[in-house]
Amino acid sequence: MTNTVLEWSKRIAAVIEVVRHTDCFDTKTSSWVERADTSYYGASHMHSAEDFAQVIRAHWGIENRNHYVRDVTLREDASRIRQNPGIFARLRSFALNIFRKNKITNISEALYDNALCFDNLLALNGVL
Repeated sequence: MTNTVLEWSKRIAAVIEVVRHTDCFDTKTSSWVERADTSYYGASHMHSAEDFAQVIRAHWGIENRNHYVRDVTLREDASRIRQNPGIFARLRSFALNIFRKNKITNISEALYDNALCFDNLLALNGVL
């Protein structure tokens, strides 16, 4: 073994394999097809399988609550902004954070409600 392998192998206490089974609709055959995706995680401490599963599910909750909303509702992936796109990404983050702080769960509805009424937007906690 090389020195680099020895360096990281001392820090890894567990390797976790997660297999996700999902059904995807195939438009060519007009049928549902089962798909299996495998992900691997490294952990520096040993825990039970249940603990690892809980942490991994919580991590995917971030994907569902944040990235999915950014991609679908705020259409971030479809954005054609090429100069300084990070500025607009931060503005989207500010908007999401303000909605979350105000316990708003339906971001799409909140965007619609606040787009036409500046007073509604200013009434949210965290704006001013």
